[in-house]
Amino acid sequence: MKERSKFLEGKRVLVTGGAGSIGSVLVKELLKLGPKVVRIFDSDETRLFVLRQQLDGEENVRFLLGDIKDKDRLRYAVDGIDIIFHAAALKHVESCEYNPFEAVKTNVIGTENVIDVAIQAEVEKVIFTSSDKAVNPVNVMGATKLLCERLIIAANYYKGPRKSVFSSVRFGNVLWSSGSVTNTFLKQLEQGKPLTITDPNMTRFVMSSREAVRLLIKATEMARGGEIFVFKMPAIRILDLAEVMSRKYATKFGHRVNKIKIIGRKAGEKLYEELMTEDEARRALETKEMFIILPEMRELVSKNIKFIYPGAKKAKPKSYRSCDEAPLKKEEIKKLLDSALPEGLL
Repeated sequence: MKERSKFLEGKRVLVTGGAGSIGSVLVKELLKLGPKVVRIFDSDETRLFVLRQQLDGEENVRFLLGDIKDKDRLRYAVDGIDIIFHAAALKHVESCEYNPFEAVKTNVIGTENVIDVAIQAEVEKVIFTSSDKAVNPVNVMGATKLLCERLIIAANYYKGPRKSVFSSVRFGNVLWSSGSVTNTFLKQLEQGKPLTITDPNMTRFVMSSREAVRLLIKATEMARGGEIFVFKMPAIRILDLAEVMSRKYATKFGHRVNKIKIIGRKAGEKLYEELMTEDEARRALETKEMFIILPEMRELVSKNIKFIYPGAKKAKPKSYRSCDEAPLKKEEIKKLLDSALPEGLL
């Protein structure tokens, strides 16, 4: 993080969804990097209140209650801002599957609102937080994230001569975040119930919130306009995760090792996730920590934008799926859970 401090030093930053599980970690890390102000924009009054208490004493923070579906409210929030981290979204697959109209309003129209006000205010950079569920989506949440990625790419063309840069990052399953399977398992362990998994062969890409935020800030500095930054993540079998968590945490709640129950896949749930498609990989670059998918729009590629990044090389032209990766061993999962565990959760 300290390597990147100069980039954000003195900047005015807005984080939409800034009181959420990823947004709040991002805000706390940003405050270490010397920004002039961090505006936390969120529609959840309770989460804003909790975060305000956690950040008591921080002078360069502003707490803004509002919804990204309200463009007028956003316009005031963005006034004078240099960088926007757009993390506000409906992220729960099952919730979006049963409430698709709301998912479109928040994720798609909300992102369009962010783009419009950012262009009008000539914000320096806008970074959209996407998901690996945007790759070959089979559910509403993934489909809205894919469309948002395309909107962000097109914004670089749509903006005309204005200076704003728009790019996206893709996360996998962020351990211990809201909606993560780790939180579901932990609640079941606390209640002494069986751990429910939908399919014993299910795999996922995973990372810690701190690692996600570190790479998010790194991608922000690297962004030239229209790229999708895809972080390299280890894959795990959900069954292995359940078994590790049962052995590791059940006794903390006064229970023996909890049973595991197979309940079948939920609506919109994939057996495996993908970091990028083979078509995307053909125009992607690769560094030690991430893939960088370059925009397909010729207008952007020929717009005198230099897509040059330190240590980057051509990526292998193949799809990157969690079912094809060697999954973490149980001992490795245990270490990852410990390193990702938020302070005070257990």
